Amino acid sequence: MAVLPIISESKEELTAIFKDLHAHPEIGFTEARTAQVVAEKLREYGVDEVHTGIAKTGVVGLIKGKGGGERRIGLRADMDALPIHEESNLPYASKNEGVMHACGHDSHTTMLLGAAKHLAKTRDFDGTAVLIFQPAEEGLGGARGMLAEGLFDKFPCDEVFGMHNWPNGEPGKVGICKGTAMAGASFFDIKIKGRGSHAAMPQQSRDPLVIAAMLVAQIQTIVSRNVAPLDSCVFSVTQSNAGSAYNVVPDTATLAGTIRYFKDEVCELAETRLRDLCDGMARAYGVEIEVDLRNIFDVLMNDSDLSDAYLEAAADIVGAENVSDKAEPATGSEDFADMLKVVPGSYCRLGHGGTVPLHNPGFMLDPEILPVGASIMARVVERRMPAGGA
Repeated sequence: MAVLPIISESKEELTAIFKDLHAHPEIGFTEARTAQVVAEKLREYGVDEVHTGIAKTGVVGLIKGKGGGERRIGLRADMDALPIHEESNLPYASKNEGVMHACGHDSHTTMLLGAAKHLAKTRDFDGTAVLIFQPAEEGLGGARGMLAEGLFDKFPCDEVFGMHNWPNGEPGKVGICKGTAMAGASFFDIKIKGRGSHAAMPQQSRDPLVIAAMLVAQIQTIVSRNVAPLDSCVFSVTQSNAGSAYNVVPDTATLAGTIRYFKDEVCELAETRLRDLCDGMARAYGVEIEVDLRNIFDVLMNDSDLSDAYLEAAADIVGAENVSDKAEPATGSEDFADMLKVVPGSYCRLGHGGTVPLHNPGFMLDPEILPVGASIMARVVERRMPAGGA
């Protein structure tokens, strides 16, 4: 690994930052402590401008290169954690009950801080590096919040690059899927309003729990019988709630979940069929069913040419044999997609020694990868805005 010297020398510092952030995770839009750490470090490193409070807790730093050029390259990292109780048994495990960095956003934040330190000290580029520390990536609309507050109007970028850790046991392997890279997602909530009764006299009820159970099964037919076999769609019911006593048929039941897709027309079809199924169930059983559907993530589209440029920068750090543009599309979602709809760019996956899946209570990120990710981020800025305009 050809880790950049300043970043290599800062390995212990970066590891300490990562462990501190991991031990103090914060849910989206509440990342006050994390944002404070980020802002303090950026100022310590000599970043020219540090702007805070964007979409509540977002931070943006600006570093001007030696040449004073007009080009501007954005680097983005997310900061938020998940509502998961940590079971990793790490010595620096979460101290915040029920909150955990189970997706490695603490590492992304640390990597971008490492890149900031290198870029602020060397300034071996011609233009401005725009460092974007985003809140609330985990389904709460942090990217859209920053965009709504004028992110790219106040801090315009010609290109923007993001990165995500990938727990595949292959440290330093960098992959990019050109074009359609990650799924879009809609979240849904379904509320079934029936009629409760004594559990011994169910004939007096209109049992919402039974209807909810049938809906869970029927929803799966949307993919198997409505979506074309060559199109991709994932329908997952992830929450089911009803009742509070053994001897009471409840009045209401609720379901919630997600739709993942790679084509907008597939999402529209799936949403229409979900509403149709709920309407049919309501009429058949004489109950009320409310459906709330919300688009949360757009489909992430990687620019082909900028993906090549990103891989070239990564190859400088990890070697050409460790980069690939053949990564498979992922059915997971990422709200960096919203930024890529406004500014062209690319999003890569950085492998590390961990193998426990993302969003798992036992997830562990290998800190050895921190200087690698930081170096790749810094290198893409230097390559895309070379000093002297070469």
